Amino acid sequence: NQHGVRRGMEGTGRGGEELGPSQAQTQAQWPQATVGTVLCCLCGVAIAPNPSNMCINCLKTQVDITEGIQRQVTILFCHICGRYLQPPKHWLVAELESKELLTFCIKRTKGLNRVKLVDASFIWTEPHSKRLKVKLTIQKDVFNGAILQHAFVVEYVVDNHMCDHCARAAANSDQWVAAVQVRQKIDHKRTFFFLEQLILKHEAHANAINIKTNHGGMDFFFGNRSHAIKFIDFLQNVVPIKFRSDKSLVSHDTHTSVYNYKYTFAVEIALLCKDDLVLLPRKLNTQFGNLGPLVLCSRVTNCLLLMNPNTLQERYIDADGYWRKPLKPLLTSRQLVEFIVLDVEADWSITSHGDRNVYADVTVARARDFGRNDNNFHTRTHLGAHLNPGDTVLGYDLVNANIVDDEIDSYDPASLMDVVLVRKSYKDQRARRRARRGGRRGRNFALKRLDAEHDDGEEQQGGSKRKAARALNQAADLEKGDMEDFMDELEEDSDMRARINLYKAREAGMGVSETDGEDDEVPEVPLEELLDDMTLGPSKEVDMDG
Repeated sequence: NQHGVRRGMEGTGRGGEELGPSQAQTQAQWPQATVGTVLCCLCGVAIAPNPSNMCINCLKTQVDITEGIQRQVTILFCHICGRYLQPPKHWLVAELESKELLTFCIKRTKGLNRVKLVDASFIWTEPHSKRLKVKLTIQKDVFNGAILQHAFVVEYVVDNHMCDHCARAAANSDQWVAAVQVRQKIDHKRTFFFLEQLILKHEAHANAINIKTNHGGMDFFFGNRSHAIKFIDFLQNVVPIKFRSDKSLVSHDTHTSVYNYKYTFAVEIALLCKDDLVLLPRKLNTQFGNLGPLVLCSRVTNCLLLMNPNTLQERYIDADGYWRKPLKPLLTSRQLVEFIVLDVEADWSITSHGDRNVYADVTVARARDFGRNDNNFHTRTHLGAHLNPGDTVLGYDLVNANIVDDEIDSYDPASLMDVVLVRKSYKDQRARRRARRGGRRGRNFALKRLDAEHDDGEEQQGGSKRKAARALNQAADLEKGDMEDFMDELEEDSDMRARINLYKAREAGMGVSETDGEDDEVPEVPLEELLDDMTLGPSKEVDMDG
């Protein structure tokens, strides 16, 4: 029978086909597929072959892929504003069990860069438990390419820590350790307006617990002496200053010899401001290579730039050089007089600052005398690139000015100019544009202001409350006029705009849409120089449009 079955298998194949003897012999020799097992090298259990030749339980006992990964992490949370500290000093806003908070927790866990993170999810905890739990699933290559996966829980302990902003808001402003009193003995505040914008741009006031303004300047209060010194270093880099310090003993412990002081720094800014006219002393004029005698202060940074409008010669004076021999302004910007340009002859062969200043011979007449008499003046100026016949220009009238200076007698009157032109005036164009726009100036930019409180204690000491209120109103009107002049100056001077931050006005479109040929002559801030206001809360801005 066996021979019969074999012959039957040899005679028939798949599908009933007849197979020859050689084909049947080959089919009988085909190997059968079987699943092999190996013994674990540690416990001897039969397992499927793997690169490590170990079972899962033995592999977990030999290798810990979570080694070096933190199981408990401390994170700082400000309970006032609800933000988490992302070192070194960034504070993150995130809700509980949000994607932002999960990402923040994963980044705060050390050791995850050595493994592959597969999954992460929150485990519910009591909201007031000050604990966050995250389940992490990781993978790592072990033993000849074998991949091991493991899930574990990381606990995050939430510690309360006030952020700097909330700490300053909650601090007692009267418990200061160091105070910086910034003063400038002049009759306008344009310098402080510009200094305020520099402070805001560089966040130099970040450590101040309180800021006060008064008629003489600004006071900054700090909780640490080192913060006050850092602020003074910033002032030295932006304006020419000198300062002196003093300290007063508050208390001391005789047992531990610990002394508590209050430190006061008195900072004085140089008297010279932009567009001030200066008469150089004869000795100093000789040291400067006969720069003067009459020069204009054309730029104020940590150095002063003096320029002779008659020759376009320039000279920089640093803070140390200025305070060794302080210069006083002969005439200030409040004494500028309007002139009408009658004739201009520009010489483009004599220029400075990239053709910004061009030498020119100009014939002008006082605006108040124009049409009444034939008095005119011939002078030289640096405004050859900006003036045309019929324009209005601001300058100093030395013929009718009341000048009190002993140095002026040491010079020959022929060497002194009768009229010194400073800058072109757009006062009439701005007034007509404002009238067409319904009383609005239509500026396309706005400025931020420091959150400072006004110290009116000095005004109320001198007399009755009615007099003090009248003095405050007058000071407010003067300050508003100085702010308008400062913003007009920003529109005209691109160098000043480059040093501060200007923001888009909320209603800038009203001013830009109504333009005509005459408005094109009035300088405006280009839109590409303006920043979007990204403040996440109420901010103090000024646009002088009401």
